[in-house]
Amino acid sequence: MIEARHLRVLRAVAATGSFSAAARRLGCTQPAVSQQMKALEASAGTPLLVRTGRETRLTQAGEVLVRHASGILAGLTAAEEEIAAIAGLRAGRVRLVSFPSGSSTLVPTALAALRAAHPGTRVSLVEAEPPRSVEMLREGDCDVALAFRYGSAAAEWDDLVVRPLLADRLVGLVPEGHRLAGAESVAIADLADESWIAGCPRCRRQLVEVCEKAGFTPRIDFATDDHPAVIGLVAAGLGVAVLPGLAMESVRLKGARTVTVEPSVQREIVALTLPDLAQVPAVAATLDQLALAAPR
Repeated sequence: MIEARHLRVLRAVAATGSFSAAARRLGCTQPAVSQQMKALEASAGTPLLVRTGRETRLTQAGEVLVRHASGILAGLTAAEEEIAAIAGLRAGRVRLVSFPSGSSTLVPTALAALRAAHPGTRVSLVEAEPPRSVEMLREGDCDVALAFRYGSAAAEWDDLVVRPLLADRLVGLVPEGHRLAGAESVAIADLADESWIAGCPRCRRQLVEVCEKAGFTPRIDFATDDHPAVIGLVAAGLGVAVLPGLAMESVRLKGARTVTVEPSVQREIVALTLPDLAQVPAVAATLDQLALAAPR
């Protein structure tokens, strides 16, 4: 019989490429990983791993089992949580992953309301930007992912339950003494000759696409995922930037001014989960509270 704990170990070995790295990820010893892999191979009745020197790779059977492991583990988690809720043993457990500006705005309000309504529900939070956060959800490393996307690439989340939260417009940011600091709105083409400070990789790609549509390629001199750092660089006169409106809610503007940028660019903020997990009461309640926390 294949056990869930063995599948978790196999997935860790596949992701890290070695028994020792998998042991570090799982917080156990290398012999323990080796022992569990031997037990899993005995249950499967065929080799799942091939070790060549320092490298460990999957056999064809191992690849098949890893491909099914995430869905199996998510289904088991969903069953465990739903049964526990029905039995009245506990309200549930939710592992949430969020991008930083969501963590500082939507998440605190949602989790405070969730705790007030369901004090027995335990929620953990880690931060990751999409697409990594979405990968964590698919790999079974979280239950709910707060994520964003630009445009209408709907197919990328076809296998997930998508809970729309809000449309977050990008806001321009210029130094306080900038020639356009007092303008009501600014065409992005008016910033073609400026030095730019860019954000996360996905936001960076969007910035380049928008600028190229306006007829220029932005000169990106600085790139950082840290929004206060972006504001500090702009305030110091080192360039201009665009930031999501949500990111502006939890930072202090000192030495920088916001401007409305045209054409309008928005990112879609959503909460994601797997179809099986959407039936778990604690996960459903978390999705509801995230939706209520989103500004209308």
